[in-house]
Amino acid sequence: MFDNRRLERKIDALNYKVDLILRHLGIEDLPADPAGPIGAVPTSPRPAFSWVEIDAILADGKKIQAIKRYRELTGAGLKEAKDAVERRYPY
Repeated sequence: MFDNRRLERKIDALNYKVDLILRHLGIEDLPADPAGPIGAVPTSPRPAFSWVEIDAILADGKKIQAIKRYRELTGAGLKEAKDAVERRYPY
């Protein structure tokens, strides 16, 4: 029905890819049977969001830079950031 050798090759390829991803993310090998739940990979916290900085950029007439900064501060996508900045400063 299924070619076992072909499935083994696919599994080997997937294992290799997972190993590359783990190495790229800096995650060390996990124990075969962890004692407790596996924690998430720590990430750096985002800076606190404040409209003050965005308003100052907009006051200088730099709408694109304001959108970029909004994205940096909030992690929003391009469309979401553009809409938010334009709601704040529709000109």
